[in-house]
Amino acid sequence: MDVPSKGLLTQVTQFWNLLDDLAESDPERYEKFIQQQLREGKQLCAAPEPHLCLQTRILKPKGKTLFINLCQWKRVPAPQSATQPVPLSVGRPEDISETSAVYTVIDVACHPDILQAAGKDRVEKDRLVRMAMKCIEERLQWTLSPSYHITKFQIKGSIQRMKQNLMGIQNDSTDLREKMRKELTLEQIRNSSVSNPDDFPQLILPKDHVSGKAASLIEEIGSTEVEVKTPIYELKIVKDQDEKPLKIELIVELPGIDSVSLCDLSVSEEDLMIEVSEKYRLHLNLPEPVDAEKTTAKFFKEKATLVITMPLV
Repeated sequence: MDVPSKGLLTQVTQFWNLLDDLAESDPERYEKFIQQQLREGKQLCAAPEPHLCLQTRILKPKGKTLFINLCQWKRVPAPQSATQPVPLSVGRPEDISETSAVYTVIDVACHPDILQAAGKDRVEKDRLVRMAMKCIEERLQWTLSPSYHITKFQIKGSIQRMKQNLMGIQNDSTDLREKMRKELTLEQIRNSSVSNPDDFPQLILPKDHVSGKAASLIEEIGSTEVEVKTPIYELKIVKDQDEKPLKIELIVELPGIDSVSLCDLSVSEEDLMIEVSEKYRLHLNLPEPVDAEKTTAKFFKEKATLVITMPLV
């Protein structure tokens, strides 16, 4: 129902008056109500978390490698029943060009109960993946390859980028607090509720799910811009006496870093990603397939150097 801003303000005032009356007449019930709201608010304020990453291809309008980060997010409502549509939150696609690799990354989030329902069941997981791919095709008017594979890493790109994408945070030179103060009217707050069915594309997943609630959220984020650099590195293939390739060795210089705990390393058979929050980011396509499970990394604190050894498959 379309409620004018003044009417909405009147409803809010009435609501607060009811709470004041409840606090005086039944303090215990008032306390339980407030605690319940705090618990639900804490859950809904949680940021999206990576779950798994898919690799496929965009066939139309332009052929390109596509990575889909499938994330769990409590802010996305769960379907009320097995016959109800499954809400999905789809971020904007981002084209990334690093060294010789050019690919697109898109983030898709659903309620954790959906992912838990799929669990380790390959059939249910495939249905969920197909649902996400179909949603992307319908939203962006793309044609995707029907084939895909689940990567060994949970997320393509940084977690910070994924959160900013799905939560709608823009890192520009505008002071977001000032922008919100000027532009965030009561009408915009009302229209921002995630209970609006237009906010989430919906598709059917034939599986029982636990019901959930939807709620709106306003979050203030600082607008400080941070320059993330590509570190200096050396990559070489180590061979044996017969010139047979044995392993790939990568040496990365990370000036200003004094602990390996600050480094986030992801290695798959075909590529590698190193991230140091707000400082460095390096993505490389590997020249030869490597054994990700046997990969080792050592950090030399004195030289602020990370050495990664990747045995070839």
